[in-house]
Amino acid sequence: MTSKVADEALGYEQARDELIEVVRRLEAGGTTLEESLALWERGEELAKVCRRWLDGARARLDAALAEEEEAGTEGDAE
Repeated sequence: MTSKVADEALGYEQARDELIEVVRRLEAGGTTLEESLALWERGEELAKVCRRWLDGARARLDAALAEEEEAGTEGDAE
């Protein structure tokens, strides 16, 4: 499996695509218990990477909306 440093370098789309593949392999079955556990652990790591990207995107959107709202209310005060 990959290191945490490598996981942090993954882009959202890369992590999402790899997570989709992990889920596909788990759903297909035919893996040993050890392989299934390793896949599940990898899936958890990838899900965390995706969540960090989504949380960051949400924070950026919230900040942009707050700036827009603040600029709008300052313009109303004039």
